[in-house]
Amino acid sequence: MTGAPTGDGVPADTGEERFNSGRVRVGLILGPVAFAAIALWPGLGVPREAQMLGAIIALMIVFWVTEALPLAATALLGPTLAVLFGVTGARTAFAAFADPIIFLFIGSFILAEAMFAHGLARRLAYSAIASPWVGASGFRLGVAYCAVTATLSLWMSNTATTAMMFPLGLAILTEIGRQRAEDTAFRQYAMALMLLTSYSASVGGMGTPVGTPPNLIGVGLLRELAGIDIAFTTWMAFALPVVIVTVGAIVLILLYPRARSITLGADTVAIVRQHLDRLGPLTRAERNVLVAFGVTVTLWMLPGLLQIVLGGTHVAVRRFNALVPESIAALVGALLLFLLPIDRARQSFTMTWERAQRIDWGIILLFGGGLAMGQLADSTGLSKGMGEWVAQMFPDAGTVGLTLVFAAAGVILSEAASNTAAANIVVPMAIAVAQAAGISPLEPALAATLGASMGFMMPVSTPPNAIVYSSGHVPIGAMIRHGVVLDVIGYVVIVVTVLLAGPMLR
Repeated sequence: MTGAPTGDGVPADTGEERFNSGRVRVGLILGPVAFAAIALWPGLGVPREAQMLGAIIALMIVFWVTEALPLAATALLGPTLAVLFGVTGARTAFAAFADPIIFLFIGSFILAEAMFAHGLARRLAYSAIASPWVGASGFRLGVAYCAVTATLSLWMSNTATTAMMFPLGLAILTEIGRQRAEDTAFRQYAMALMLLTSYSASVGGMGTPVGTPPNLIGVGLLRELAGIDIAFTTWMAFALPVVIVTVGAIVLILLYPRARSITLGADTVAIVRQHLDRLGPLTRAERNVLVAFGVTVTLWMLPGLLQIVLGGTHVAVRRFNALVPESIAALVGALLLFLLPIDRARQSFTMTWERAQRIDWGIILLFGGGLAMGQLADSTGLSKGMGEWVAQMFPDAGTVGLTLVFAAAGVILSEAASNTAAANIVVPMAIAVAQAAGISPLEPALAATLGASMGFMMPVSTPPNAIVYSSGHVPIGAMIRHGVVLDVIGYVVIVVTVLLAGPMLR
Protein backbone atom coordinates (compact mmCIF):
# COMPACT_ATOMS: atom_id res chain seq x y z
CA MET A 1 0.00 0.00 0.00
CA THR A 2 1.26 3.45 -0.78
CA GLY A 3 -0.02 6.96 -0.94
CA ALA A 4 -0.20 8.62 -4.34
CA PRO A 5 3.33 9.65 -5.25
CA THR A 6 4.07 13.34 -5.28
CA GLY A 7 7.43 13.49 -7.01
CA ASP A 8 6.63 11.88 -10.34
CA GLY A 9 3.65 13.79 -11.59
CA VAL A 10 0.98 12.14 -9.46
CA PRO A 11 -0.61 14.71 -7.17
CA ALA A 12 -1.19 13.86 -3.53
CA ASP A 13 -4.66 14.01 -2.09
CA THR A 14 -4.96 16.05 1.12
CA GLY A 15 -7.43 13.61 2.69
CA GLU A 16 -5.16 10.72 1.80
CA GLU A 17 -2.20 12.53 3.36
CA ARG A 18 -4.15 12.99 6.60
CA PHE A 19 -5.12 9.32 6.57
CA ASN A 20 -1.51 8.22 6.02
CA SER A 21 -0.22 10.54 8.74
CA GLY A 22 -2.78 9.23 11.23
CA ARG A 23 -2.02 5.65 10.30
CA VAL A 24 1.70 6.18 10.93
CA ARG A 25 1.01 7.66 14.37
CA VAL A 26 -1.21 4.71 15.25
CA GLY A 27 1.49 2.30 14.13
CA LEU A 28 4.22 3.98 16.15
CA ILE A 29 2.08 3.55 19.28
CA LEU A 30 0.44 0.20 18.58
CA GLY A 31 3.63 -1.56 17.39
CA PRO A 32 5.60 -1.19 20.65
CA VAL A 33 2.45 -2.01 22.65
CA ALA A 34 2.02 -5.26 20.72
CA PHE A 35 5.72 -6.05 21.17
CA ALA A 36 5.61 -5.48 24.94
CA ALA A 37 2.35 -7.40 25.40
CA ILE A 38 3.69 -10.55 23.75
CA ALA A 39 7.21 -10.27 25.20
CA LEU A 40 5.90 -9.92 28.77
CA TRP A 41 2.90 -12.29 28.55
CA PRO A 42 3.40 -15.17 31.03
CA GLY A 43 2.90 -18.83 30.19
CA LEU A 44 2.64 -18.84 26.40
CA GLY A 45 4.00 -22.38 26.31
CA VAL A 46 6.83 -21.74 23.83
CA PRO A 47 10.60 -21.30 24.38
CA ARG A 48 11.71 -17.82 25.44
CA GLU A 49 13.45 -17.25 22.09
CA ALA A 50 10.21 -18.09 20.27
CA GLN A 51 8.21 -15.74 22.49
CA MET A 52 10.60 -12.85 21.84
CA LEU A 53 10.54 -13.60 18.12
CA GLY A 54 6.74 -13.56 18.24
CA ALA A 55 6.90 -10.10 19.83
CA ILE A 56 9.27 -8.89 17.11
CA ILE A 57 7.07 -10.28 14.34
CA ALA A 58 3.99 -8.63 15.89
CA LEU A 59 5.85 -5.31 15.87
CA MET A 60 6.83 -5.85 12.22
CA ILE A 61 3.27 -6.71 11.19
CA VAL A 62 1.92 -3.52 12.77
CA PHE A 63 4.67 -1.44 11.16
CA TRP A 64 4.12 -3.10 7.77
CA VAL A 65 0.35 -2.57 7.82
CA THR A 66 0.55 1.03 9.05
CA GLU A 67 3.83 1.88 7.25
CA ALA A 68 5.06 3.46 10.48
CA LEU A 69 8.54 2.94 9.02
CA PRO A 70 9.44 2.40 5.36
CA LEU A 71 8.68 -1.22 4.49
CA ALA A 72 12.32 -2.09 3.80
CA ALA A 73 13.43 -0.49 7.07
CA THR A 74 10.94 -2.65 8.97
CA ALA A 75 12.33 -5.70 7.16
CA LEU A 76 15.80 -4.83 8.47
CA LEU A 77 14.41 -4.07 11.93
CA GLY A 78 13.26 -7.67 12.45
CA PRO A 79 16.62 -9.48 12.15
CA THR A 80 18.33 -6.63 14.02
CA LEU A 81 16.00 -6.98 17.02
CA ALA A 82 16.32 -10.77 16.85
CA VAL A 83 20.06 -10.41 17.45
CA LEU A 84 19.71 -7.69 20.10
CA PHE A 85 17.20 -9.74 22.13
CA GLY A 86 19.22 -12.94 21.95
CA VAL A 87 16.93 -14.91 19.63
CA THR A 88 19.84 -15.86 17.36
CA GLY A 89 23.28 -14.73 16.17
CA ALA A 90 23.89 -12.15 13.46
CA ARG A 91 25.14 -14.68 10.89
CA THR A 92 21.94 -16.72 11.19
CA ALA A 93 19.64 -13.70 11.37
CA PHE A 94 20.91 -12.19 8.12
CA ALA A 95 21.63 -15.40 6.18
CA ALA A 96 18.30 -15.09 4.34
CA PHE A 97 19.53 -11.92 2.62
CA ALA A 98 21.93 -14.14 0.63
CA ASP A 99 19.27 -16.70 -0.32
CA PRO A 100 19.36 -17.62 -4.05
CA ILE A 101 15.88 -16.14 -4.52
CA ILE A 102 17.33 -12.73 -3.59
CA PHE A 103 19.50 -13.03 -6.71
CA LEU A 104 16.52 -14.17 -8.76
CA PHE A 105 14.92 -10.85 -7.72
CA ILE A 106 18.05 -8.90 -8.68
CA GLY A 107 18.49 -10.57 -12.07
CA SER A 108 14.86 -10.27 -13.10
CA PHE A 109 14.68 -6.64 -11.91
CA ILE A 110 17.74 -5.73 -14.02
CA LEU A 111 16.19 -7.39 -17.08
CA ALA A 112 12.94 -5.49 -16.54
CA GLU A 113 14.85 -2.23 -16.10
CA ALA A 114 16.58 -2.83 -19.44
CA MET A 115 13.26 -3.50 -21.19
CA PHE A 116 11.89 -0.25 -19.78
CA ALA A 117 14.99 1.90 -20.25
CA HIS A 118 15.62 1.02 -23.89
CA GLY A 119 11.97 1.28 -24.93
CA LEU A 120 11.43 -2.37 -25.85
CA ALA A 121 8.39 -2.73 -23.58
CA ARG A 122 6.95 0.51 -24.96
CA ARG A 123 7.47 -0.68 -28.55
CA LEU A 124 5.67 -3.97 -27.85
CA ALA A 125 2.76 -2.09 -26.28
CA TYR A 126 2.36 0.44 -29.09
CA SER A 127 2.69 -2.25 -31.77
CA ALA A 128 -0.15 -4.29 -30.30
CA ILE A 129 -2.49 -1.33 -29.80
CA ALA A 130 -1.76 0.05 -33.29
CA SER A 131 -2.53 -3.29 -34.95
CA PRO A 132 -5.13 -3.44 -37.76
CA TRP A 133 -7.29 -5.74 -35.60
CA VAL A 134 -8.04 -2.86 -33.23
CA GLY A 135 -9.22 -0.57 -36.01
CA ALA A 136 -11.72 2.05 -34.87
CA SER A 137 -13.37 -0.11 -32.19
CA GLY A 138 -13.27 1.29 -28.67
CA PHE A 139 -13.89 -2.21 -27.31
CA ARG A 140 -11.03 -3.80 -29.27
CA LEU A 141 -8.74 -0.98 -28.23
CA GLY A 142 -9.58 -1.69 -24.59
CA VAL A 143 -9.05 -5.44 -25.04
CA ALA A 144 -5.65 -4.89 -26.69
CA TYR A 145 -4.70 -2.33 -24.04
CA CYS A 146 -5.66 -4.72 -21.23
CA ALA A 147 -3.91 -7.71 -22.84
CA VAL A 148 -0.69 -5.77 -23.42
CA THR A 149 -0.65 -4.43 -19.86
CA ALA A 150 -1.19 -7.89 -18.35
CA THR A 151 1.41 -9.48 -20.64
CA LEU A 152 4.09 -6.90 -19.84
CA SER A 153 3.32 -7.28 -16.14
CA LEU A 154 4.23 -10.97 -16.37
CA TRP A 155 7.85 -9.83 -16.64
CA MET A 156 7.98 -6.23 -15.36
CA SER A 157 6.86 -4.79 -12.05
CA ASN A 158 3.18 -3.90 -11.83
CA THR A 159 4.04 -0.30 -10.99
CA ALA A 160 6.49 0.14 -13.90
CA THR A 161 3.98 -1.38 -16.32
CA THR A 162 1.21 0.94 -15.13
CA ALA A 163 3.50 3.97 -15.24
CA MET A 164 4.40 3.13 -18.85
CA MET A 165 0.85 2.45 -20.08
CA PHE A 166 -0.77 5.33 -18.17
CA PRO A 167 0.42 8.19 -20.44
CA LEU A 168 -0.66 6.28 -23.54
CA GLY A 169 -4.11 5.71 -22.07
CA LEU A 170 -4.41 9.39 -21.17
CA ALA A 171 -3.35 10.43 -24.69
CA ILE A 172 -6.01 8.16 -26.21
CA LEU A 173 -8.69 9.54 -23.89
CA THR A 174 -7.66 13.12 -24.64
CA GLU A 175 -8.21 12.54 -28.37
CA ILE A 176 -11.57 10.83 -27.84
CA GLY A 177 -12.61 13.56 -25.41
CA ARG A 178 -12.08 16.38 -27.90
CA GLN A 179 -15.49 15.62 -29.36
CA ARG A 180 -17.16 13.83 -26.43
CA ALA A 181 -15.80 15.41 -23.24
CA GLU A 182 -19.28 16.01 -21.79
CA ASP A 183 -20.66 12.70 -23.01
CA THR A 184 -21.68 10.28 -20.23
CA ALA A 185 -20.61 7.33 -22.38
CA PHE A 186 -17.13 8.84 -22.78
CA ARG A 187 -16.76 9.44 -19.04
CA GLN A 188 -17.72 5.83 -18.34
CA TYR A 189 -15.27 4.59 -20.98
CA ALA A 190 -12.49 6.76 -19.55
CA MET A 191 -13.12 5.36 -16.08
CA ALA A 192 -13.05 1.81 -17.44
CA LEU A 193 -9.82 2.29 -19.42
CA MET A 194 -8.02 3.76 -16.41
CA LEU A 195 -9.15 0.94 -14.10
CA LEU A 196 -8.15 -1.57 -16.78
CA THR A 197 -4.63 -0.15 -16.57
CA SER A 198 -4.12 -0.81 -12.87
CA TYR A 199 -6.23 -3.97 -12.54
CA SER A 200 -4.71 -5.80 -15.51
CA ALA A 201 -1.19 -4.89 -14.31
CA SER A 202 -1.92 -6.30 -10.84
CA VAL A 203 -3.50 -9.48 -12.23
CA GLY A 204 -0.85 -9.99 -14.92
CA GLY A 205 1.87 -10.02 -12.29
CA MET A 206 0.46 -13.24 -10.84
CA GLY A 207 1.25 -15.22 -14.01
CA THR A 208 4.98 -15.87 -13.52
CA PRO A 209 7.15 -16.28 -10.42
CA VAL A 210 8.98 -13.04 -11.29
CA GLY A 211 5.85 -11.03 -12.16
CA THR A 212 5.34 -9.61 -8.68
CA PRO A 213 7.25 -9.97 -5.38
CA PRO A 214 4.50 -11.94 -3.53
CA ASN A 215 4.99 -14.80 -6.00
CA LEU A 216 8.67 -15.15 -5.18
CA ILE A 217 7.89 -14.82 -1.49
CA GLY A 218 5.45 -17.72 -1.76
CA VAL A 219 7.90 -19.83 -3.78
CA GLY A 220 10.77 -19.04 -1.42
CA LEU A 221 8.87 -19.71 1.80
CA LEU A 222 7.43 -22.99 0.49
CA ARG A 223 10.95 -24.08 -0.40
CA GLU A 224 12.55 -22.97 2.87
CA LEU A 225 9.81 -23.90 5.36
CA ALA A 226 8.07 -26.84 3.69
CA GLY A 227 10.66 -28.31 1.32
CA ILE A 228 8.34 -27.81 -1.67
CA ASP A 229 9.95 -26.67 -4.95
CA ILE A 230 7.78 -25.07 -7.63
CA ALA A 231 9.43 -24.82 -11.05
CA PHE A 232 8.98 -21.78 -13.28
CA THR A 233 6.87 -23.64 -15.83
CA THR A 234 4.84 -25.30 -13.07
CA TRP A 235 3.92 -21.91 -11.64
CA MET A 236 2.88 -20.63 -15.07
CA ALA A 237 0.81 -23.75 -15.74
CA PHE A 238 -1.54 -23.09 -12.83
CA ALA A 239 -1.24 -19.28 -12.51
CA LEU A 240 -1.81 -18.27 -16.14
CA PRO A 241 -5.39 -19.63 -16.08
CA VAL A 242 -6.01 -17.42 -13.03
CA VAL A 243 -4.70 -14.43 -14.99
CA ILE A 244 -6.70 -15.22 -18.14
CA VAL A 245 -9.99 -15.80 -16.33
CA THR A 246 -9.62 -12.76 -14.08
CA VAL A 247 -8.57 -10.45 -16.93
CA GLY A 248 -11.52 -11.79 -18.93
CA ALA A 249 -13.83 -10.93 -16.04
CA ILE A 250 -12.34 -7.42 -15.88
CA VAL A 251 -13.01 -6.91 -19.59
CA LEU A 252 -16.58 -8.21 -19.37
CA ILE A 253 -17.50 -6.27 -16.23
CA LEU A 254 -15.65 -3.01 -16.79
CA LEU A 255 -15.08 -2.58 -20.50
CA TYR A 256 -17.79 -4.31 -22.51
CA PRO A 257 -20.83 -2.39 -21.16
CA ARG A 258 -19.02 0.94 -21.61
CA ALA A 259 -17.25 0.47 -24.95
CA ARG A 260 -20.04 -0.56 -27.28
CA SER A 261 -20.92 3.04 -28.22
CA ILE A 262 -17.30 4.25 -28.47
CA THR A 263 -15.86 4.56 -31.98
CA LEU A 264 -12.34 5.85 -32.45
CA GLY A 265 -11.82 8.78 -34.78
CA ALA A 266 -8.94 9.05 -37.23
CA ASP A 267 -7.06 11.33 -34.81
CA THR A 268 -7.26 8.76 -32.02
CA VAL A 269 -5.92 5.97 -34.23
CA ALA A 270 -3.20 8.32 -35.47
CA ILE A 271 -1.99 9.24 -31.98
CA VAL A 272 -1.11 5.60 -31.22
CA ARG A 273 0.65 5.26 -34.57
CA GLN A 274 2.60 8.45 -33.87
CA HIS A 275 3.81 7.05 -30.55
CA LEU A 276 5.07 3.97 -32.39
CA ASP A 277 6.64 5.91 -35.27
CA ARG A 278 8.59 8.12 -32.85
CA LEU A 279 10.46 5.04 -31.64
CA GLY A 280 11.93 4.47 -35.11
CA PRO A 281 13.37 1.11 -36.19
CA LEU A 282 14.41 -1.53 -33.67
CA THR A 283 17.65 -0.35 -32.05
CA ARG A 284 20.78 -2.34 -31.26
CA ALA A 285 20.03 -1.96 -27.55
CA GLU A 286 16.52 -3.36 -27.98
CA ARG A 287 17.88 -6.34 -29.91
CA ASN A 288 20.39 -6.97 -27.14
CA VAL A 289 17.62 -6.86 -24.53
CA LEU A 290 15.62 -9.35 -26.60
CA VAL A 291 18.63 -11.69 -26.70
CA ALA A 292 19.23 -11.51 -22.94
CA PHE A 293 15.54 -11.85 -22.16
CA GLY A 294 15.17 -14.79 -24.57
CA VAL A 295 18.14 -16.61 -23.03
CA THR A 296 16.76 -16.12 -19.53
CA VAL A 297 13.22 -17.26 -20.31
CA THR A 298 14.59 -20.29 -22.18
CA LEU A 299 16.70 -21.26 -19.16
CA TRP A 300 13.71 -20.73 -16.86
CA MET A 301 11.40 -22.91 -18.93
CA LEU A 302 13.80 -25.60 -20.13
CA PRO A 303 13.73 -27.72 -16.92
CA GLY A 304 9.96 -28.03 -17.11
CA LEU A 305 10.08 -28.94 -20.79
CA LEU A 306 12.84 -31.50 -20.19
CA GLN A 307 10.80 -32.99 -17.37
CA ILE A 308 7.83 -33.42 -19.70
CA VAL A 309 9.99 -35.11 -22.37
CA LEU A 310 12.41 -37.13 -20.22
CA GLY A 311 10.62 -37.46 -16.89
CA GLY A 312 11.40 -35.80 -13.59
CA THR A 313 13.87 -38.48 -12.45
CA HIS A 314 16.07 -38.41 -15.58
CA VAL A 315 19.72 -37.60 -14.84
CA ALA A 316 19.76 -34.77 -17.41
CA VAL A 317 16.85 -33.02 -15.67
CA ARG A 318 18.45 -33.32 -12.23
CA ARG A 319 21.81 -32.15 -13.58
CA PHE A 320 20.33 -29.11 -15.32
CA ASN A 321 18.36 -28.11 -12.22
CA ALA A 322 21.54 -28.35 -10.14
CA LEU A 323 23.68 -26.33 -12.57
CA VAL A 324 21.16 -23.73 -13.75
CA PRO A 325 18.58 -22.99 -11.04
CA GLU A 326 16.24 -20.08 -11.68
CA SER A 327 18.42 -17.59 -9.81
CA ILE A 328 21.43 -18.42 -11.99
CA ALA A 329 19.30 -18.15 -15.14
CA ALA A 330 18.22 -14.65 -14.12
CA LEU A 331 21.81 -13.61 -13.39
CA VAL A 332 23.01 -15.02 -16.74
CA GLY A 333 20.50 -12.79 -18.54
CA ALA A 334 21.31 -9.76 -16.41
CA LEU A 335 25.08 -10.18 -16.86
CA LEU A 336 24.65 -10.53 -20.63
CA LEU A 337 23.26 -7.00 -20.62
CA PHE A 338 26.58 -5.74 -19.23
CA LEU A 339 28.48 -7.65 -21.96
CA LEU A 340 26.39 -6.97 -25.08
CA PRO A 341 27.64 -3.74 -26.69
CA ILE A 342 25.56 -0.94 -28.14
CA ASP A 343 28.59 0.85 -29.60
CA ARG A 344 31.95 -0.96 -29.46
CA ALA A 345 33.94 2.12 -30.42
CA ARG A 346 32.56 4.09 -27.48
CA GLN A 347 32.60 1.10 -25.11
CA SER A 348 28.86 1.56 -24.60
CA PHE A 349 26.95 -1.46 -23.31
CA THR A 350 23.29 -2.36 -22.96
CA MET A 351 23.29 -2.01 -19.18
CA THR A 352 25.42 0.18 -16.94
CA TRP A 353 25.81 -0.18 -13.20
CA GLU A 354 24.47 3.34 -12.77
CA ARG A 355 21.19 2.27 -14.37
CA ALA A 356 21.17 -1.11 -12.64
CA GLN A 357 21.18 0.70 -9.30
CA ARG A 358 17.72 2.07 -10.14
CA ILE A 359 16.02 -1.27 -9.50
CA ASP A 360 13.83 -1.54 -6.42
CA TRP A 361 16.34 -2.55 -3.76
CA GLY A 362 13.71 -1.90 -1.09
CA ILE A 363 11.63 -4.84 -2.34
CA ILE A 364 14.73 -7.05 -2.18
CA LEU A 365 15.36 -6.07 1.44
CA LEU A 366 11.67 -6.54 2.21
CA PHE A 367 11.78 -10.09 0.87
CA GLY A 368 15.00 -10.83 2.76
CA GLY A 369 13.51 -9.64 6.04
CA GLY A 370 10.35 -11.67 5.56
CA LEU A 371 12.30 -14.80 4.67
CA ALA A 372 14.59 -14.29 7.68
CA MET A 373 11.62 -14.09 10.04
CA GLY A 374 10.09 -17.19 8.47
CA GLN A 375 13.28 -19.18 8.93
CA LEU A 376 13.70 -18.02 12.54
CA ALA A 377 10.07 -18.81 13.33
CA ASP A 378 10.68 -22.33 12.07
CA SER A 379 13.99 -22.87 13.91
CA THR A 380 12.79 -21.46 17.27
CA GLY A 381 9.55 -23.48 17.30
CA LEU A 382 7.35 -20.39 17.00
CA SER A 383 5.80 -21.59 13.74
CA LYS A 384 4.92 -24.94 15.28
CA GLY A 385 3.41 -23.41 18.42
CA MET A 386 1.47 -20.75 16.51
CA GLY A 387 0.32 -23.26 13.93
CA GLU A 388 -0.99 -25.66 16.57
CA TRP A 389 -2.82 -22.83 18.33
CA VAL A 390 -4.50 -21.61 15.13
CA ALA A 391 -5.21 -25.17 13.97
CA GLN A 392 -7.18 -25.74 17.18
CA MET A 393 -9.50 -22.92 16.08
CA PHE A 394 -10.22 -24.80 12.81
CA PRO A 395 -10.01 -28.45 13.90
CA ASP A 396 -11.90 -29.87 10.92
CA ALA A 397 -10.91 -27.33 8.28
CA GLY A 398 -8.78 -29.63 6.11
CA THR A 399 -7.16 -28.53 2.87
CA VAL A 400 -10.30 -26.90 1.48
CA GLY A 401 -11.09 -24.98 4.65
CA LEU A 402 -7.57 -23.64 5.15
CA THR A 403 -7.32 -22.69 1.48
CA LEU A 404 -10.55 -20.71 1.80
CA VAL A 405 -9.36 -19.01 5.00
CA PHE A 406 -5.90 -18.00 3.81
CA ALA A 407 -7.01 -16.91 0.35
CA ALA A 408 -9.46 -14.58 2.11
CA ALA A 409 -6.75 -13.40 4.50
CA GLY A 410 -4.46 -12.57 1.59
CA VAL A 411 -7.16 -10.65 -0.30
CA ILE A 412 -8.32 -8.69 2.76
CA LEU A 413 -4.82 -7.80 3.93
CA SER A 414 -3.83 -6.69 0.41
CA GLU A 415 -6.36 -3.86 0.76
CA ALA A 416 -4.73 -2.64 3.99
CA ALA A 417 -1.02 -3.32 3.38
CA SER A 418 1.34 -3.54 0.43
CA ASN A 419 1.09 -6.77 -1.55
CA THR A 420 4.63 -7.72 -0.55
CA ALA A 421 4.02 -7.09 3.14
CA ALA A 422 0.71 -8.97 2.95
CA ALA A 423 2.48 -12.02 1.51
CA ASN A 424 5.23 -11.81 4.15
CA ILE A 425 2.56 -11.85 6.86
CA VAL A 426 0.04 -14.40 5.56
CA VAL A 427 2.12 -17.03 3.72
CA PRO A 428 4.29 -18.13 6.71
CA MET A 429 1.14 -18.38 8.80
CA ALA A 430 -0.57 -20.51 6.15
CA ILE A 431 2.40 -22.89 6.05
CA ALA A 432 2.64 -23.14 9.85
CA VAL A 433 -1.08 -23.79 10.36
CA ALA A 434 -1.24 -26.39 7.59
CA GLN A 435 1.77 -28.25 8.97
CA ALA A 436 0.28 -28.20 12.48
CA ALA A 437 -2.97 -29.58 11.06
CA GLY A 438 -1.07 -32.41 9.38
CA ILE A 439 -1.92 -31.43 5.80
CA SER A 440 0.16 -30.21 2.88
CA PRO A 441 0.80 -26.45 3.09
CA LEU A 442 0.92 -26.18 -0.71
CA GLU A 443 -2.70 -25.17 -1.37
CA PRO A 444 -3.18 -22.75 1.57
CA ALA A 445 0.19 -21.08 0.89
CA LEU A 446 -0.45 -20.69 -2.85
CA ALA A 447 -3.92 -19.29 -2.18
CA ALA A 448 -2.47 -16.79 0.30
CA THR A 449 0.27 -15.83 -2.17
CA LEU A 450 -2.11 -15.13 -5.04
CA GLY A 451 -4.65 -13.50 -2.74
CA ALA A 452 -2.00 -11.02 -1.62
CA SER A 453 -1.79 -9.73 -5.21
CA MET A 454 -5.36 -8.45 -5.21
CA GLY A 455 -5.93 -5.00 -3.70
CA PHE A 456 -8.41 -3.48 -6.17
CA MET A 457 -10.58 -1.34 -3.89
CA MET A 458 -8.68 1.79 -2.86
CA PRO A 459 -6.17 4.22 -4.39
CA VAL A 460 -3.85 3.46 -1.46
CA SER A 461 -4.09 -0.32 -1.89
CA THR A 462 -1.43 -0.50 -4.64
CA PRO A 463 0.80 1.96 -6.53
CA PRO A 464 -1.01 1.14 -9.84
CA ASN A 465 -4.33 2.14 -8.22
CA ALA A 466 -2.80 5.40 -6.99
CA ILE A 467 -1.43 6.19 -10.45
CA VAL A 468 -4.73 5.78 -12.29
CA TYR A 469 -6.72 7.53 -9.56
CA SER A 470 -4.58 10.62 -10.17
CA SER A 471 -5.99 10.86 -13.72
CA GLY A 472 -9.24 12.37 -12.45
CA HIS A 473 -11.23 9.88 -14.53
CA VAL A 474 -11.84 7.41 -11.65
CA PRO A 475 -14.25 8.40 -8.85
CA ILE A 476 -13.34 6.80 -5.54
CA GLY A 477 -16.80 5.24 -5.29
CA ALA A 478 -16.36 3.53 -8.66
CA MET A 479 -12.98 2.11 -7.65
CA ILE A 480 -14.40 0.73 -4.40
CA ARG A 481 -17.50 -0.70 -6.08
CA HIS A 482 -15.66 -2.43 -8.92
CA GLY A 483 -12.79 -3.40 -6.62
CA VAL A 484 -15.10 -5.32 -4.30
CA VAL A 485 -16.57 -7.23 -7.24
CA LEU A 486 -13.14 -8.10 -8.62
CA ASP A 487 -11.83 -9.09 -5.18
CA VAL A 488 -14.69 -11.58 -4.90
CA ILE A 489 -14.18 -12.89 -8.44
CA GLY A 490 -10.42 -13.16 -7.93
CA TYR A 491 -10.93 -14.97 -4.63
CA VAL A 492 -13.21 -17.56 -6.23
CA VAL A 493 -10.91 -18.08 -9.22
CA ILE A 494 -7.86 -18.47 -6.97
CA VAL A 495 -9.50 -20.96 -4.61
CA VAL A 496 -10.94 -23.11 -7.41
CA THR A 497 -7.71 -23.12 -9.42
CA VAL A 498 -5.47 -23.89 -6.44
CA LEU A 499 -7.70 -26.71 -5.20
CA LEU A 500 -7.89 -28.25 -8.68
CA ALA A 501 -4.19 -27.82 -9.49
CA GLY A 502 -2.77 -28.53 -6.03
CA PRO A 503 -2.83 -32.34 -6.19
CA MET A 504 -1.05 -32.23 -9.57
CA LEU A 505 1.70 -29.93 -8.23
CA ARG A 506 2.80 -32.22 -5.41
